[in-house]
Amino acid sequence: MAVPYEETGRTNQKSRTRTALIAATRNLLAQGEIPTVEDAARAADISRTTAYRYFPNQRALLAAVRPEIDQATLLPDPAPADPRERLDLVMRECVRITLDWEPELRASLRLSLEPGAGNPSPLRRGRAIGWIEHALEPLRNTHPAIDIHRLAIAIRAATGIESFIWLVDIAALPRPEAAEILCGTARALLNEALATRP
Repeated sequence: MAVPYEETGRTNQKSRTRTALIAATRNLLAQGEIPTVEDAARAADISRTTAYRYFPNQRALLAAVRPEIDQATLLPDPAPADPRERLDLVMRECVRITLDWEPELRASLRLSLEPGAGNPSPLRRGRAIGWIEHALEPLRNTHPAIDIHRLAIAIRAATGIESFIWLVDIAALPRPEAAEILCGTARALLNEALATRP
């Protein structure tokens, strides 16, 4: 069985090289570029040949810089019982992630829309739906008629990076105002679900 390049030989040096390539990629993304492996290598002052040993293509490079947030929940422990409070906490954390990782999320979105990206794209794993569902969990007992999964999808569809980009790029809103609109939209969708179902 083949051993991955980074796990053999001078592993500390290889780790530093990988970190340098990722840092260079993030810097280029922050400048509005969608870097290739060659761009990242040049910015990190690393040879192209070496860079390709770590990232065989642009997709692999950009996948390495996307936020890795594998938490099952974004709620604090202990979490409040009120689904409105829970959703607000989750949405504020989702919006913080969007603001902190905006360049990386924009790049992931762009690549996920290209032909051959896969369905679903490995760059877009849909974690936010699970976080929102968990926030809405108390509704299973208090409002069993509400389809929590469907509501979570509706909230995510209206509050993700796609909506944020539209608010900032098309509506020309300042980022803090766009963030507040996303949180308000999530609240409105929950309130509508509570008001229209027994």
